[in-house]
Amino acid sequence: MISQFFVLSQRGDHIVFRDYRGEVPKGSAEIFFRKVKFWNDDEAEEAPPVFNVDGVNYIHVKVAGLFFVVTTMVNVSPSLLLELLQRIARVTKDYLGVLNEDSLRKNFILVYELLDEVIDFGYPQTTSTEVLKSYIFNEPIMVDAGRLPPLGPAAMFMQGTKRMPGTAVTKSVVANEPGGKKREEIFVDIIERISVTFSSSGYILTSEIDGTIQMKSYLTGNPEIRLALNEDLSIGRTGSSSYDYRSSSGGGAVILDDCNFHESVHLDSFDIDRTLTLIPPDGEFAVMNYRMTQEFKPPFRVTALIEEAGPSRADVLLKIRADFSANVTANTITVQMPVPSYTMRASFELEAGAVGQTTDFKEGSRRLEWNLKKIVGGSEHTLRAKLTFSQESHGNITKEAGPVNMNFTIPMYNASKLQVRYLQIAKKSKTYNPYRWVRYVTQANSYVARL
Repeated sequence: MISQFFVLSQRGDHIVFRDYRGEVPKGSAEIFFRKVKFWNDDEAEEAPPVFNVDGVNYIHVKVAGLFFVVTTMVNVSPSLLLELLQRIARVTKDYLGVLNEDSLRKNFILVYELLDEVIDFGYPQTTSTEVLKSYIFNEPIMVDAGRLPPLGPAAMFMQGTKRMPGTAVTKSVVANEPGGKKREEIFVDIIERISVTFSSSGYILTSEIDGTIQMKSYLTGNPEIRLALNEDLSIGRTGSSSYDYRSSSGGGAVILDDCNFHESVHLDSFDIDRTLTLIPPDGEFAVMNYRMTQEFKPPFRVTALIEEAGPSRADVLLKIRADFSANVTANTITVQMPVPSYTMRASFELEAGAVGQTTDFKEGSRRLEWNLKKIVGGSEHTLRAKLTFSQESHGNITKEAGPVNMNFTIPMYNASKLQVRYLQIAKKSKTYNPYRWVRYVTQANSYVARL
């Protein structure tokens, strides 16, 4: 099934390589890297996750700046192998605490030991962190997380002294703290990816939230946990608006279209008081996945306008308004807008006093890019651009530009209003009181404004 598995750095260096069947040429890693690095396609800037070169299928995912790749000569389900790669990356992170080139090189013996248990002669066996603990005997060599750049949404929690600690991001599930003691703590992350499409007049055409409740436990003895959600949580569409301002909670009832739960979750009392009971397995896992298409208040309002300013010129106006509380700050915001293919250059004008903002015109892909380091809730930001064309525009210029696409991360904010009311852990003794961390983060999945 799987012929080879390897992990490459951003420079193309081999970090991990395992050949299971000996049927693919040895230079496959170099072939893969050159193909990805110099990918040339009119419709895509980056190589797709699955492609074929000389009869060899290459399937890959990019995690934390590393390429996780499998090769195969047979017709295997790409979805299966993509999921397998994601799980290998996740279980490796569970054991190493930090997933990067340095940690993989320092723990290559442990990584190969993991691979021998996860894949046998090209066939996946198990990717469960809890099951693998019975077969893995090497201890991880911990890497100093302070030198690492933040990676992924959970790293947002490490920014600022008032934020909850991001220990779960860089902590191994098998290693002890200095002194041989294990810190008793549990992390619950509510991560939401929102998709919104705005019409040219600013109305919401489509809106959807894909959410997950992630848990990572460092509790010894696997005690029982009770996780309580909103009492007014409803499952299944009712046809009514999710904004019932008569609700006693003030935020209205939370109505989810559908959801699914981890196999360890017991739903005996869920229908009564919206409480989940579970004994958490080792490693990071999704307690609950949910989807919501009922109307919700989008965190940003995006306004985009392009107008002709002469036979070979055009003016662009981009405006962003943050429609959330002033005590919440969005990070790493990127706004992109494709422009007509005959655009030669662009000049930008930021608002007065703009700090932490950069602009760029990507000539290869013909698009404007606006980066903002952070946006405080309630604020509004504007960008003006002047485009110069190599020829006169013909017809409606708005049909040749856009749509505007926006990416962002908002820590300690969730659009669905799904909340964890309490996190209860079964006590072993009167003095047993582990640390509990509940954190929220919202990301853009597809945030689009049409012109």
